[in-house]
Amino acid sequence: MNETRSTTDVVALDPDGYAPVDHPGVTVPEDRRCWSASWPAYAPVDITPPELRAETLARHVPDWVADGCATPDLVRDWEQRQAVALVPFQLDGRGLPLNPQGRTGRTGRNLGKWGESAAADPIVVAGSGEQRRVLLITRDDIEQEAIPGGMCDPGETAPTTLSRELREETGVDLSDHQPVILGRDLVDDWRNTDRAWVASTSALYLLPTTVTAVGADDALDATWYPFGSLAQLEAAVSEAGRTLYAAHRPLLQRALDHLAK
Repeated sequence: MNETRSTTDVVALDPDGYAPVDHPGVTVPEDRRCWSASWPAYAPVDITPPELRAETLARHVPDWVADGCATPDLVRDWEQRQAVALVPFQLDGRGLPLNPQGRTGRTGRNLGKWGESAAADPIVVAGSGEQRRVLLITRDDIEQEAIPGGMCDPGETAPTTLSRELREETGVDLSDHQPVILGRDLVDDWRNTDRAWVASTSALYLLPTTVTAVGADDALDATWYPFGSLAQLEAAVSEAGRTLYAAHRPLLQRALDHLAK
């Protein structure tokens, strides 16, 4: 039987064999995505950026990196990480973490941790009816409109991350508000690989009216958009000459579904 071999798109690798961090990876057929599907020839591309490679980490570990380990086999607390994961994940026969969504076509990491990196996404909605608005930021890394939020700091709980990230990125302090937890899910983040991925706690904050919001920290801007439907939001974002971050569309739709109950 001829074995289907994975091949990368035509891309220039650097001298050490790494692909650009935004490389889409090798094509993974749907019937090969599950880890239980045999695929001996699977050869994902490594998208680890220079600052997270072994030779660099040996000299300096960036402040945003929780794992100073250059490779996942050096991590020693996988059992503990599995116990607190937002989304359950397994280890392979070598004791390495497996993305719960299956093969991605990419390996290495462009995140602060191996395995799951926990994040929190506060969805802030103000007003009702035709006056309903949702607060989005312009991310500085991809310059798209997105929900405020970010990675949990070591030892930080999701509620703390939700209010901290919102305050840091928009100046809006809702630490005295009790949000509605909408879900704990994997995020279709552009940095995800087979060995490192993002899972997030999404929560809904409801306000009677909009409040002043100013982009700061990782946000270039903070804007209130009409939020009667996802289509209306996307049209408003497009009219402003911007693009809605695709990975946050399901979270925003979940908020709309909750509001429609």
